Amino acid sequence: MKHLEPDASRPTAADTPLASEALDLTRRRRILEAPNPPLPAQTRVFTVSNQKGGVGKTTSAVNLASAFARLGARVLVIDLDPQGNASTALSIPHTYDVPGIYDVLVNDVPLSSVLQRSPEAGELYCVPSNINLAGAEIELVADEESRYRLKAALREFLEGTPAPFHYVFIDCPPSLGLLTVNALVAAREVFIPIQCEYYALEGVTQLEDTVTRVGAALNPELRLSTILLTMYDGRTKLAQEVAENVRTHFPAQTLNTIIPRTVRISEAPSYGQTIHTYDPNSIGAITYLEAAHEMANRYAAQPGRP
Repeated sequence: MKHLEPDASRPTAADTPLASEALDLTRRRRILEAPNPPLPAQTRVFTVSNQKGGVGKTTSAVNLASAFARLGARVLVIDLDPQGNASTALSIPHTYDVPGIYDVLVNDVPLSSVLQRSPEAGELYCVPSNINLAGAEIELVADEESRYRLKAALREFLEGTPAPFHYVFIDCPPSLGLLTVNALVAAREVFIPIQCEYYALEGVTQLEDTVTRVGAALNPELRLSTILLTMYDGRTKLAQEVAENVRTHFPAQTLNTIIPRTVRISEAPSYGQTIHTYDPNSIGAITYLEAAHEMANRYAAQPGRP
């Protein structure tokens, strides 16, 4: 009986896209065993902002915060969006009667008195938002110092806390109103998630201009430090072109790590969990851990950093 030799030109099971994806995930899971990246000597405060909705802003804020907490950092998330989605994802109660960031901004309540610890792994804390925050801009508009309220409250908290916080993520609403200005004044770094779809750069130029204006007038330490590409589908030419376009416009700020579009990332918030609790071995959890490592190591490698 004649034995047929395998056809070298014909793809084997290992060459299929599904097999390649599985091999890639196995390789990338090595990040779970990697040494923790260095912790910053000074608190890094990020404003997470993008005036275009649906770009993975809150998802990236809570999953990066969770990643850093799992890597040994002490992390605070300030939910500055009246929708309260960050609070939900971190399983933090935020009904209208729960004290939160609204009370800090409008009633001068100390930030420490509204802080809640998330049940997520590590030292991860949250200042919740609720629907009351929707009226905060109207209540604060007549206050000449309204743009500095979050900065003052956060400074007082960080100076008075017995154990230092390494990272603070301020999750902003998808607009450039007074709440976002408060966040930009309080932060030193701006973090922008950009969705790998059509109109990805829409609004980013305006946000970049706002960062420049706020930096010149109100916060000279502010800079756009980090851009993360999200909801990436490598099967589409559009996603590849968007990623290339973003890297061309922001070569120094754009992380090498790209967050893929996955159902698991989308599902996690509905269970009041980050992706690291909901599915810790998934590609979504792995890529957010990779992004955290990259952000920490990039900062540590910067000469003359604070």
